[in-house]
Amino acid sequence: MSSKAKKKGPSRATIALNKKASHDYFIEERYEAGIALQGWEVKSLREGRIQIKESYITVKEGEAFLFGAHIVPLSTASTHIHTDPTRTRKLLLHRSELNKLIGLVERKGYALVPTAMYWKKGMAKLEIGLAKGKKLHDKRSSEKDRDWKREKERLFKHG
Repeated sequence: MSSKAKKKGPSRATIALNKKASHDYFIEERYEAGIALQGWEVKSLREGRIQIKESYITVKEGEAFLFGAHIVPLSTASTHIHTDPTRTRKLLLHRSELNKLIGLVERKGYALVPTAMYWKKGMAKLEIGLAKGKKLHDKRSSEKDRDWKREKERLFKHG
């Protein structure tokens, strides 16, 4: 008798990244939030069919919501479910974290931006960045720093 060997596929922990967030904002703190999803959305996430580049987070009535995230429904989705790819999704945070974020956003002028979405213990998690907006000169200087680091690595590599 042969025993079945479990196949381990490649680890696909990261679902989506928002590289535009680090370009447009200074990310000061990062939080992990759960996200309330429907069944078809989870199946689409497993296929990696999400875009969080243009999405943002708002806080209303003591709860956090994700706006603008686009989850493309699979073609094999059920016919009796009406899918809305850009629906508002509720974020699941601890009350203490939520109260802290509400205070910082309303009083100090911070913004909440999604920076990444990933799997953790089989659950989809969203990384939220507490951010301040960058001015145009800040974007230019961060780009110069990035280019200089890249050039410095090249110089060290080639002697």
